[in-house]
Amino acid sequence: MRPVVPFVSSASPDERQTWRAALPQALDGIAAVKPFEDLTEEERTAARVAIVANPDPANVAALPNLVWVQSLWAGVERLMSELPADGPQIVRLTDPQMAETMSEAVLAWTLYLHRAMPRYMAQQRQKIWQDHELKSPQERTVGVLGLGKLGAASALRMKANGFNVLGWSRSKKTIEGIVCRHGRDGLLEVLGQSDFIVLLMPLTDETRGLIGQDELSVCKKGASVINFARGPIIDTAALINALDNGPLDHAVLDVFDEEPLPPSSPLWDHDKVTVLPHITAPTGISTTSRIVADNIGRYFEDGTVPPAVDRERGY
Repeated sequence: MRPVVPFVSSASPDERQTWRAALPQALDGIAAVKPFEDLTEEERTAARVAIVANPDPANVAALPNLVWVQSLWAGVERLMSELPADGPQIVRLTDPQMAETMSEAVLAWTLYLHRAMPRYMAQQRQKIWQDHELKSPQERTVGVLGLGKLGAASALRMKANGFNVLGWSRSKKTIEGIVCRHGRDGLLEVLGQSDFIVLLMPLTDETRGLIGQDELSVCKKGASVINFARGPIIDTAALINALDNGPLDHAVLDVFDEEPLPPSSPLWDHDKVTVLPHITAPTGISTTSRIVADNIGRYFEDGTVPPAVDRERGY
């Protein structure tokens, strides 16, 4: 008899339905995938692994014998904050193609800023025909904050496209060809020298609110920010102030304190903000399902739990 793997999600009905169709097919012959609300008490007690997508942590906690949970998303902050430290191990989605996908997005949106696309779109709305000086990539510096797999790949891709690149991480790191800085002093140095500041670090207790008024005040005049990390890493009020009254020229935001971004948010209508609906590094349903099936199949075969989130580090 195949084991039952609970699917726990509070995502939109359409998204849940998509996963409910894809996951059983991918895990055919490995396990039976069953929505949390349809589980019997016996199945809840027997479950050792669950698949989760933006779950209610209380539902996860209602599966008392879980060894680990497989998230369908890379972000697992809510699970880490609300599940007990001695609870199930949390395995976030790791797509081997994600670094390439993210670095492509970083290049695309950096070029969007480098080629002054926001300015030209504003001119179009005002029917203004006016060109502007174009600097070469060699005259521009990209600062990448966060040098994990995604940050390192993005830094190297920007370097390969001719930009000067500075990298920053909380602890010391070395990437061949990239000038790397770390710690508080290193952060201020990178912020002060970069034309385009790209955020790619995970959200942890240490990075929450990392970029606030003091940090934004040291940015170069005319600098722009790209946040592809997590919304709470930047103080939104401080960001808006830096766009209105301070040194920043533009912000490309794919992540926010609250998602979906509420219609009442001032970011929607801000002339210096490009709002994206969390789309910069998507992982396709088929790819995700295959990764999940491989992980769960290996676990039921030999007991191997995939590398899990380090609760102390937060990633």
